[in-house]
Amino acid sequence: MIRESAEVTVAEDGTVEIPMGVLVEAGLHIGERLLAYSDGDGRITLRRATDAVEDLLRSGTL
Repeated sequence: MIRESAEVTVAEDGTVEIPMGVLVEAGLHIGERLLAYSDGDGRITLRRATDAVEDLLRSGTL
């Protein structure tokens, strides 16, 4: 598997642009809804909203 890494910057308005190659490698598609959250450990998790809701309903956690 080829892993594409990318350095991104948080813009003044709080947005971040993730390169399409990174999203495609993760199997994400244009228009797909995502959930972004942090567990407070300095890392940000980006997940498909449907997967996150399914885990939440099944186990009570994201």
